Parts: sequence; structure tokens; C-alpha cells
Amino acid sequence: MQDKPRTDGPHQARDLVRVAFGPSGVALVIIAAVTLMQLVIANSDMTGTLGAIASMWLAVHQVPISIAGHQLAVLPLAPVLLMVWGTARTTAQAVPPRASWFVVRWVVASALGGPLLIAAIALAVIHDASSVIAELQTPNALRAFAGVLAVHGIGALLGVGSKVGERALHALRMPSWLPDTVRAAVAGLLALLGLSGAVTAASLVVHWGTMHELFAITDSFFGQLSLTVLSALYVPNVIVGTTAVAVGSSAHIGFATFSSFTVFGGDIPALPILAAVPSPPLGPVWVALLIVGAASGVALGQQCARRPLPAPEAFAKLAVAALIAAVTMVVLGCAGGGELGNFGAVGVDQATFGPAVFFWFFVIGGLTVVMSGGITRRPKRVSAPEPEPEPLPGWDLTPDAEPQPVGEPIEFPERDPEPDEEDHQLSDESGATPAEQQPEPEPEPVDRRPPPPPAPDLEDVEDLLVVDDDLDPEEPPPPAGTA
Repeated sequence: MQDKPRTDGPHQARDLVRVAFGPSGVALVIIAAVTLMQLVIANSDMTGTLGAIASMWLAVHQVPISIAGHQLAVLPLAPVLLMVWGTARTTAQAVPPRASWFVVRWVVASALGGPLLIAAIALAVIHDASSVIAELQTPNALRAFAGVLAVHGIGALLGVGSKVGERALHALRMPSWLPDTVRAAVAGLLALLGLSGAVTAASLVVHWGTMHELFAITDSFFGQLSLTVLSALYVPNVIVGTTAVAVGSSAHIGFATFSSFTVFGGDIPALPILAAVPSPPLGPVWVALLIVGAASGVALGQQCARRPLPAPEAFAKLAVAALIAAVTMVVLGCAGGGELGNFGAVGVDQATFGPAVFFWFFVIGGLTVVMSGGITRRPKRVSAPEPEPEPLPGWDLTPDAEPQPVGEPIEFPERDPEPDEEDHQLSDESGATPAEQQPEPEPEPVDRRPPPPPAPDLEDVEDLLVVDDDLDPEEPPPPAGTA
């Protein structure tokens, strides 16, 4: 007996409140603690504290921050990814596997409505604080709501999809192999990002001296701690830039451009994590980064080949998986870039990044699918054999045999040569006469026993009779049976 899901009463209300304000509330608490700690360390007053907290909460949702006329749009990806993960986790916990669509809609509405309410309050707080702190500017309201809606919408989609995704695809009559494309895309993305992260770590080791110089710009312990935390938050941004280089595209920081084939120098922010970027002249070893893209395509192709399909379905499955992975990387590239004050635009080349990711995943993945046996032949359609006519009883239908009747022929009664009008009407309607429609009478059994033998010639019965007058009293009576 299955447990009844908690979808009614106070449990449902509690789950909806947790979905609406759980991740956003945790983020507010952490941001408030970090902000207060920084103000205390800097011996600053608490003026505009609420405005700073509200600005940082919106920055977690990729809302640009404007300070003294300079816009900071290159925001760290780590807090955004944590917010997406938190939203997906809370929505997945609130949705039972067999929940009705009514419950699912309420959970999604809560996941979006709570953060939008907090965003409206944050905009009001920032607008109020900007009257006290002239350097702080109120962000665009439409941009703020769009960022909050996008972050929590992606999280809610991932959380709800993990519970009822296959049921929804089945209800929409989508192909049965469609859920496998998501798993294949995740495997390819993890391989691409993981290998790019390993390349980033190796580059930091190679450029250890440059990273040490960047940490030396401040002598205070808290200053170096702040640089370390800030570098850790920007690690996903650097890894996304490394993936762009690994698939044959390019990344840029202002005028500085980096790719697997060439590097153009320029001014770079003094952030220790940026010590991983290559410096000109570019050595031939960086061309080996293309192996990362090929290896990622192999990982995606192996996942697609786990369940072999005919060629059209197999390549359609591969194309959908490669498209999902490419779109995901394009979204990460857009979220990880933007304007960075006087340095200019920071990010990846979007014109070549998405197509390059799709190329590696589809081409190398396709070769992997073919070589791994992920393609099967479509079974041929076998026509059903025609049923053979059943032989009549007493007849052998073999080609060499002559039909031999079994039993004696049955004599049928003669048909009336002049049927009445009703018989004619029935014959016209059904095509058979009433004599043919009525069951034929069974023949009377014939006695085949041999006739009894004829009786022997006997004397007249009267001659055999003896009466008392015929007897001589002196003669003894004749024995019985004598004349």
C-alpha cells in the first residue's frame, strides 16, 4: 500500500511557503551576514546597509549593479548556479511523483511568485537607499524582474521535470527516447566542464607566479581573504571561457582575446583567478585543448548508444542531445559575460560558441554511436500468411490423390418444380430457395442384416395330431414323434 502524498491541509501550505521563500531567504541571510562582516571589518557606518543587501540579492539573479555611473554586469556564476540548484531541490521535494497537474501548477507558481515579491521589495529598498547614497543607482525594474523570473523559472523547470517529466512527455505522446537525450546532454556537459576545469587548474599551476603577484596587491589578511572568495565565485566564469577555447571558439576580456590558435594581449582585471589565461605568444600545446571537445563528444555519444535504435531515430536522438548541450552552454556564456566598467565587454564569442559546441557533440558523438553499436536495423515487416482452405470431409486434397467418397451417397428429396410466390420472393432476396435454406432431412437407416433362412418343409399339422379315437385299445400308443 502506497503512502498518501502530502498534498492537502497544513502540509501543502508549508511546502508552498518553503518553495516560495526558502532559497531566496537563505540567500538573503548569507548576503546580510557577508555585508555586515565587511562593514565591520572596514570600520564603516551602517548607512545604506539595506540598499547594499538588496543590490547583492539582485546581483545573484544576474541583475547588473550601477555604482557611480559604472555598470558591473559581469557577475559571478557560482551564486546563480546555487540559486538554481536550491530552487530545483525545493520544488522537487514539494512535488510527489504522482501529483496532479493542479498541485504542480501551484508549486511552480509559488516558486516564481515568492522571488518576484522579494524582487519588488528589493527595488523599493534600493530606490530609497539611493536618496542617501548618491553612488547607488536603482536598476531597471524590467531587467530585474526578468532576471529573477529566469533564474527561478529554470530551477522550477528542473525540479518539476525530475518528478513528472517522463509522465508529461508520455501524455504529450513524445518519442520514448526523448528522456535519454537529457541524460546524454548532461554527460556531455559534465565531461566538457570537468575537463575544462582541469585545464584551468593546470594553467593556474603553470602561472603560479602571476597569481602570487595578484594576491600581493594587498597586505591585509581580510583583503586576501576577500580576493580568494571573489576568485572562487568567478571560477565558473573562467571555466566557461576555457570551454569556448577548447571547442575552437574564443573568449575575450576587453581587447584581450584568447583562442586555441592565437592570443591578443590587453588589460586584465587584477583578480587572481584570471592568472590562468594564456599570455602571448601562444605555444602549440594550446592546440591540444581541442581534445577536450572531442572527448566530450565521445561521452555524449556513448550515452546515446546505450539503447540502440534504427538510424533515423538514433541520429535524431543524438541531434536533440547535442542541441540541449549547446543551448545550455550558450546560456552559461551569456550569463557569465557582460560589461565590466572601463575594461569593456567580457565573455565568449556567441557567434561561434554555440555552433562549435553542437559540432563537437554531434559529429564526434555520431561517430561514437556508429562505432559503439548504437544503430540497429529496422525489422522487416512480415506479411501474415493466407489461411489455407479447410478440406472437405472425406476428400484428400493432395495433388496425386483422386477424390474418393466416404460412405454411401445420400438421396435428397426432389425439389418442387413449381414453388409458390413466397418461395420466389425468398429466393430473390437471399439467392437461395426455401428448400435450400431449410435443413435437409436425415435419411432413414437401412437394415443390412441378412434375411433369415427359409423354414424346412413340414407335414401337415393335422397329421401330427393324435386323438383317442384313432388308437387301438389293444395296441400300445406309439411313441411321441412317430407317424
